[in-house]
Amino acid sequence: MADDTIRLRRLADTDWDEVVALEARAYAESGLSEGREVLRSRGRVSPTTCFVLEHDGQFGGYLLALPYPPGQCPDLTSAEASDHKSANLHAHDFVITEALRARGLSPHFVRQIEQEARSQGFDRISMVAVQRSHVLWRRLGYAAHAEVGLPESYGTEAVYMSKAL
Repeated sequence: MADDTIRLRRLADTDWDEVVALEARAYAESGLSEGREVLRSRGRVSPTTCFVLEHDGQFGGYLLALPYPPGQCPDLTSAEASDHKSANLHAHDFVITEALRARGLSPHFVRQIEQEARSQGFDRISMVAVQRSHVLWRRLGYAAHAEVGLPESYGTEAVYMSKAL
């Protein structure tokens, strides 16, 4: 797939309906959906690190990311209340639309996110891999950290992962 059809841009207020709908489709069945207000709280804390993936000019997915201390992550049941000062960017929620999944876009989107994170002064990206996505993240260079305890809201199969930039 041609790279020029993919664009990373900052999340805008007009994107929230699509973000909330896609997040619900991705996570509601597994009990991991956070809902509009909790999602928006993540975006309010760090608007410069929340992005939309556009493919051929259409909404193709999103990333809600925010600075978070290494080894820590947001609880899915609580709104974000503070802006952490950290050189670690926590990729909290990364979802690609159903129509674009399994088309090889994830690695390109992740490279763009990593480049943007470096340009903003972050030296590490972390995440909690859910729904067996740790396999993809491992292929993209992220390492699992079994020693990191996670909030119960992530369930028992979640894996904390990170990568130095």
